[in-house]
Amino acid sequence: MTALRAVHGAAALVAAGSLAVTLWTGLHERDVALAFGVLIAVGELTRWSGAPVRQAAPLATAGSLSYALLGADAGRPTQHDAAQVVTVVLAAALLGAVPHIWHGRTPTLDHLARRVLTVGFAAVCFQPLCHRGLFASWSGPAQALLLVALLCLTALCDAVLAAALAHSRTRWPFGPLLREELRGLLGIGSAVCATGAVMALGVAVAGLWALPVFCLPLLLTQLSLRRYAAVRATYRQTIASLARATEIAGCTPAGHARRVAALSLAVGRDLGLTGGELTVLEYAALMHDIGQLSLVDPVPGGATAGLPAAEQRRIALLGGAVVRQTGVSAAVAVMVERQADPYREQPVPARIIRAVNAYEEKARDAGPEGPLRALEELRLGTAGDYAPEVVESLARVLARPRTWRESAPVAGDGRRTALSDPAPGWVTHG
Repeated sequence: MTALRAVHGAAALVAAGSLAVTLWTGLHERDVALAFGVLIAVGELTRWSGAPVRQAAPLATAGSLSYALLGADAGRPTQHDAAQVVTVVLAAALLGAVPHIWHGRTPTLDHLARRVLTVGFAAVCFQPLCHRGLFASWSGPAQALLLVALLCLTALCDAVLAAALAHSRTRWPFGPLLREELRGLLGIGSAVCATGAVMALGVAVAGLWALPVFCLPLLLTQLSLRRYAAVRATYRQTIASLARATEIAGCTPAGHARRVAALSLAVGRDLGLTGGELTVLEYAALMHDIGQLSLVDPVPGGATAGLPAAEQRRIALLGGAVVRQTGVSAAVAVMVERQADPYREQPVPARIIRAVNAYEEKARDAGPEGPLRALEELRLGTAGDYAPEVVESLARVLARPRTWRESAPVAGDGRRTALSDPAPGWVTHG
């Protein structure tokens, strides 16, 4: 939690210092401050909370960065400083975050800390030099390139802060988290940076009327992002429903697929998987037992880990064939098929599913000592059955119950899905 306290402490100091300076010197260009404040507050009100860690408030972010890099209003040089920028942005963000705080939907403190530090960084880099007239001779492409360069540096700082906060809260590896944040900059991040630069340039030439004109494309982009997330959530729920077919048929115990999927995601995070790899891992873990639907004689308790290797491969191949018929990605079918291969020949997602499935089968209904014995059996099986790095990662994840629950998928509206059901014996490792 050291990084968490450091980021929150730095943000608190910046906010307090900025507020003190603004109260001492007064608020310059109140109409400009009010216009940007309203824009940022509206952006925060429409913030999308589609993931447990990542938050999407593109309009508020673009408005904040635009105000930080604003040097003129309709041709007249502005007088506001970096402290006023941070104060206005913080006040507007707090006002727009009231409904989110009231409903407890998002980690608002992390979100505000990142906003204060990134906006403060951009304003400190631009405003003092602008007031000294160093950019007076910069016009046209040169000014646009300057704003884009500053926005890129600010985006990189925000990515580092986001990864550090996520690492501190979840203990997932920092490197993969940072790569995931940087990958996100290529999507909505590039649109936010471009809109922030265009807003600053537009207001400098045309005045505050440029704000509603240039924020419209970003609003449409956010609407498209929400619809895409809704489609993805529906697709995930469809796969989860297909996975329940084995439970309804009595082939596997209730909740087995959900528990394996959630725990597999936590192990995948711990091993550094990101993005599409985690999606494939989740879907394959949900459907890893679907091949049992093709069996004439059901496996007792649905426990395939204790079957002969040839029988495990046969069930896995049957499962892959069923997955291909459902129209799910071929990569998911491959992971389902290869979960029973020797671990040295398996891709990482298949190794994870094999080990986690065996742990869940061995630990359930085994009493208080079942989880510890199951983990010990997996460690003894690392000579030929289970990948040693996966088993050790599983042990680390089991020692961090909070991390496992936070890594569980969420629905499109930000609520936890049924995948956040606890695994057998989870608390015994806490």
